[in-house]
Amino acid sequence: MASKIPRVVFKNGASIPMLGLGTWNSPPGQVAQAVKNAIEVGYRYIDCAHIYENEHEVGEGIAAKITHGNVKRDELFITSKLWNTYHQPDKVLGALLVTLRNLRLEYLDLYLIHWPMAYREGDDLFPLRPDGKRVHFSDVDYIDTWGAMERLVEAGLVRNIGLSNFNSRQVQRVLDVAIISPATNQIECHPYLHQAELTEFCHGKRIIVTAYSPLGSPARPSAKQTDPILMEDPVVQKLALKHAKSAAQVLIRYQIQLGHVVIPKSVNRGRIVSNADVFEFSLDADDMQQLAGLERGGRTCPESFSFGHPHHPFEGELRKARR
Repeated sequence: MASKIPRVVFKNGASIPMLGLGTWNSPPGQVAQAVKNAIEVGYRYIDCAHIYENEHEVGEGIAAKITHGNVKRDELFITSKLWNTYHQPDKVLGALLVTLRNLRLEYLDLYLIHWPMAYREGDDLFPLRPDGKRVHFSDVDYIDTWGAMERLVEAGLVRNIGLSNFNSRQVQRVLDVAIISPATNQIECHPYLHQAELTEFCHGKRIIVTAYSPLGSPARPSAKQTDPILMEDPVVQKLALKHAKSAAQVLIRYQIQLGHVVIPKSVNRGRIVSNADVFEFSLDADDMQQLAGLERGGRTCPESFSFGHPHHPFEGELRKARR
């Protein structure tokens, strides 16, 4: 199956598989096996982050497959992300080295600034204020963080660098100072939240969009019983029936046809296999239009702990939506 997963090319000529395994919110104790399963069935892209607190398990799975000869390191594409408490330029290298140690790797293929907001530096990943609703902020500007990210590439510890959850204005600020342009902007993207203006902006700047939560993140910790479930949407269900595919396969295929890299998460071997079985069918123009028509601004990952931060990427958008 690995040969069936197409790749897209970054501005610098490097390439990334269009489909990868996401690891956010994966149950502890199951991540290593999920990574092993994914590699066994042909995945070559694994998406990680320090804040997921499971990179040691991801590393265990990767190491097992390399040791057993199932895959070579240079056949894999491994991404991780710099967490908000490490934006201070002199902390970036140390944060990366922790990630590399946990992943049992000598380099990353892609390292992202996870969010544009900096949190107070320290060991607490969410340095909450006394009210327990917001974090203590740091005044570090992500522009300064970007310079430290570029030095990681120069040191050979990272092959590509990029952004995550940045709005178009913030992406442009980075482009204005960048020696090394961002390879990708990883953002929440699914039919309930297309972020069409942002994706168009990124495409225009030759920045690849990576779509997280492509299935609408139904198992997210913040989900309420009254929230709409994307995979149960009548339009999605109708298209799944039309193509004799699952709702998840339709939604993953949708992102691929939009030209996005997509990283669905699962620890279930059957779903890991099924999620990759999306290259033998296509959605037609009418299918694409129907899915585009589901837009409702349904953001599932607002990072509400950061409301009030001057670099929060979409607090203003969410405030307007509540009116």
